Amino acid sequence: MSTKKKTATHTGSSFDDFLEEEGIKNEVESIAIKNVLAWQFEREMLKQRKTKQSMAKELCTSRSQLDRLLDPKNTAVSLETLTRAANVLGKHLVFEIRDRKPRPRKVALGQSP
Repeated sequence: MSTKKKTATHTGSSFDDFLEEEGIKNEVESIAIKNVLAWQFEREMLKQRKTKQSMAKELCTSRSQLDRLLDPKNTAVSLETLTRAANVLGKHLVFEIRDRKPRPRKVALGQSP
């Protein structure tokens, strides 16, 4: 008895298309990027056993300002603040701009690509 494994084929629009239609794509991307940055800062602080208080002191800022830096939903953090925080941890930031992946061409049902 042989069973064939069915593979799912994608139909409909992409998640990116949905976000664009809702008008929230840029906001969602910003939050996702900030989420990763906040996680990396917190992970490095734990690794180096730096408290929020000592980190804020080395940054010459308040603990509440540091909390904004570490808040994944707060995307209003300057590049200067991000750079200073990375430097305090002995790290540096790397940013790059890349081309978006080309979107697959939409094909109507019953037509071949």
